Amino acid sequence: MEKSKPKRGVLLVNLGSPDSTEVSAVRKYLHQFLMDEKVIDSPYLIRKFVVCCFILPKRPKESAHAYRTIWTDEGSPLIVISQKVKELVQERVDCPVGLGMRYGNPSSAAGIRELLGQSLDLEEILLIPLYPHYAASSYETAVMEVEKQLKRIAPKVRLQVKPPFYDDPDYIEAMVASASEYLKKDYDHILFSYHGLPERHMKTADPTGKHCLQVENCCSVPSEAH
Repeated sequence: MEKSKPKRGVLLVNLGSPDSTEVSAVRKYLHQFLMDEKVIDSPYLIRKFVVCCFILPKRPKESAHAYRTIWTDEGSPLIVISQKVKELVQERVDCPVGLGMRYGNPSSAAGIRELLGQSLDLEEILLIPLYPHYAASSYETAVMEVEKQLKRIAPKVRLQVKPPFYDDPDYIEAMVASASEYLKKDYDHILFSYHGLPERHMKTADPTGKHCLQVENCCSVPSEAH
């Protein structure tokens, strides 16, 4: 007799967003984000001193203004788009799909509970961090938070994590497709913009050079490893 497949759910996790553009909401979000040891990897007391005494007194007001320039009638663009991604994934799979954020709402715990609410006999969760690349301050901390919350909420449910997919041909093809329409229009330059991270994060988190540092001077000169 063929063994039945485990009853699985899919959990998508993204970075997160403040609940609103109010300064108080932005302050709460920034505190949670910046106090993550994977984001600012200084010792706790130093991190708390810097965040609470130097960053939070001024940054929330500035960031709240910036959020207001991109906020939509539906809410935070990141949350709205992530929700649409979830809905599209749900249309293509025959198992429940949940959504959680590393910081803010809906939280990772809320995403887990969403899956449990749709499948009381859930046996396994496939976690897909919505980061194509690996970084301790994004991918790794998202995985760690889900592991922590799952152990607390449903310790018998297994967790499978999708590895980084930056070099997946389907992902690359999707990125090309998303840009192709704009390339048909007139333009002077094409600008690629990426979110950087401290070089020491990669050296600390990836000593094997699997994700980066594939050549000795990787951070100094252009190479195929990029």
